[in-house]
Amino acid sequence: MATRNVPMSISSPACVPRTRATLASLLALLFAAGSLLAHDAAAAAPTPITAQWRADLRYLATELPKRHVAPFWRLSRQQFEREVTDLDRRLPALDPDQIFVGMDRIENAIGDGHTYIRIPKDAPTFPLRFFRFGTDYRLIAAPPGSAPAAMLGARLVKVGDTPIAEAQRQLLSLTPAGETQPLRDVRATNLLVNGLILHGLRLITDRAVARYTLQADDGTRREIRLPAGPAPTTWHELPAAPPLSLQHPDLALACTELPAQQAMYCNFRSYRTLATDAPRMLAQIDRAHPQRLIVDFRRNDGGDFCLGLKYLVDPIRARPAINQDGHLFVLIGPRSFSAAMANAVHFRQLTHAILVGDPIGEKPNSYQEAREMVLPHSKWVARYSTRLYRFTAGAENLIRPDVAIPTPWQDYRAGKDPPLDWTLNVPIDAHLKPRAWPGLGKTPAGSEICEGDY
Repeated sequence: MATRNVPMSISSPACVPRTRATLASLLALLFAAGSLLAHDAAAAAPTPITAQWRADLRYLATELPKRHVAPFWRLSRQQFEREVTDLDRRLPALDPDQIFVGMDRIENAIGDGHTYIRIPKDAPTFPLRFFRFGTDYRLIAAPPGSAPAAMLGARLVKVGDTPIAEAQRQLLSLTPAGETQPLRDVRATNLLVNGLILHGLRLITDRAVARYTLQADDGTRREIRLPAGPAPTTWHELPAAPPLSLQHPDLALACTELPAQQAMYCNFRSYRTLATDAPRMLAQIDRAHPQRLIVDFRRNDGGDFCLGLKYLVDPIRARPAINQDGHLFVLIGPRSFSAAMANAVHFRQLTHAILVGDPIGEKPNSYQEAREMVLPHSKWVARYSTRLYRFTAGAENLIRPDVAIPTPWQDYRAGKDPPLDWTLNVPIDAHLKPRAWPGLGKTPAGSEICEGDY
């Protein structure tokens, strides 16, 4: 989202009127489950545990339409109520993981990237990392010395007994239905190692043990049985010699001077310490006087875009030596989410920055500015959007790079970073200009919620 850290975010308004449920439909929704049981004379009275799940579902079904700024912008009220009624009917036969999946599927059907149920922190996870290249899921990291480590680079072909294509279809139902396919693919990939989700979808039979079938490029197949556990302190991973963009993964903002290219590369992964990180970055720019500056948003999942405006966009805009055509680059991709999407747009809107890489996954004109509510019995945290932001005036609801440069599997495996390599090697005297782009003028989108005069 482009929301602020509320707890996750991104930016810019043009709010549509809230869609509020009528009293009649809400009452119908609240008592739909009870009426279903009444029609079945053989139905047993719900157990106290079932009654608590039912209460949580009714709370979600009642409060989500009231709190979300536009709950039925994509999904009709009738579809929403059918989904709720169907889950309510099935509750007595479901275990907690299946119930979580059912409720999360309802939230994701609303459609925006900020509306979902947070996976509990105590959910089991499997110490593997997958990444999607084209249509393939590749294993890129595993614990050193483990069985999966011997299969690094292999394609994932099955989860449990389910072919990956079917597993992907099911996982996509737990991603925001109204967002771009690249963003949905990113989230589905992340869910591949979550025991709660895989068990809730019945892709595995034990939430604490997973089976993955991997196939190497030479055709060798191997089934890996893996217990859930914490991430290792070190990983055996690809590429063996990581490019700059994969180095220092624990640093929120890491800048590297590259004298041979007269450049400075700054990998911006997180907003959490930007107020202290950005002044050091700017001091380094002023000291080194690079001819080109590259700011990488590709692995940033958001925070407070007002901080990005204050500490990054505005100060760089005020430095004419770097804020000119062909000297300033912003790397973007499907994982640039929420405030990262917003600030990438702000760079494009307010400076001479050229966007390089892959399209951003989140739609720029979408519902964001997330808030949260806690379901009364399970204590699961349900998120919902409270504001419509607009970051483009174009007909296409998508932020594309000025220079599109993908990273195919073979390049990734070899430790290459084609978008970064291009920015470092394009001639400085090329007088590159951003392509014509239907922005929103020179007032930062969403800045009316920020302190300061824009």
